[in-house]
Amino acid sequence: AEELAEARRRVLDRLGPAALADAAGVAATFNAIDRVADATGTPLEKDRFEATVEMRGALGIDRFHSAAADPAAPAG
Repeated sequence: AEELAEARRRVLDRLGPAALADAAGVAATFNAIDRVADATGTPLEKDRFEATVEMRGALGIDRFHSAAADPAAPAG
């Protein structure tokens, strides 16, 4: 929490309140779009699926129930 507060202070000090609001808006929009994609079962493109194998493994993303429904995922 303290790291996030410090990051906000740095953005505010260096770029001003408008940039802080813009950054918060971008983060919030990404979060919303990501949730919509997950909720609707939007599949991950095959090239992105292949490019993120290591990251998804490290984060445990492939253990999520929704991961099994992804058509890009290998069968089994």
